[in-house]
Amino acid sequence: MTTPPSGLRERKKQATREALREAALRLAVEHGPDQVRVEDIAEAAGVSPRTYNNYFASREQAIVSAVTADREARIAAAVAARPAEVHLADAVAEAVVEQYTNAGEREHEALLLITTRTALRDAYLDTTADIEPPLTAVIAERLGDAEAHTARVLAASVAAAVRIALETWLRPAGNAGTTGSFGAGSLVVPSGSLPDQLRAALAPLAPAFDAAERRARPPSSSSADSP
Repeated sequence: MTTPPSGLRERKKQATREALREAALRLAVEHGPDQVRVEDIAEAAGVSPRTYNNYFASREQAIVSAVTADREARIAAAVAARPAEVHLADAVAEAVVEQYTNAGEREHEALLLITTRTALRDAYLDTTADIEPPLTAVIAERLGDAEAHTARVLAASVAAAVRIALETWLRPAGNAGTTGSFGAGSLVVPSGSLPDQLRAALAPLAPAFDAAERRARPPSSSSADSP
């Protein structure tokens, strides 16, 4: 018995994950999130509940994944694609805003659903932590090995800033002065401009990014030759 090549195995896993998230969103839209069981999602995707548990820890994770799928990788790729002359702080902010606001019809439908349930909103906010690992790698590549620890701190700070922006944007009606998890049954109406919320939350990180870039940048030849 031969073992499938790793590339084929990864493609099959990705296909299963995609089938689960698509089934979760479709069933949630058709029947309401509260009426969807893990067993229903697994059956609709053609897998067992045990297989489902290898991909998602809850129905909320699967539903939310329909709108957040691979977003962290796309953010990192967008940062890596920015020209070297673009300040790292600007590259990160542009990538985050782009990936959080350029949603298609399916993502918009999922986001509307997410705003109606506390558990879904919390699961959506929790996905911001996924930004850290791939963003750490691309920041470290930009800054160099000497700044690896700094890259991790900066990436974690970006993830925290994005979560704060989303909490502000999705704040329940009547809780203008609160943050954090939402109370059961809270009515949520997204407030203000999400791009503006994201940029405002990321702005305080710019000096840290600029300082890290200055440390990582080799001195110019003119500076080195000066007395």
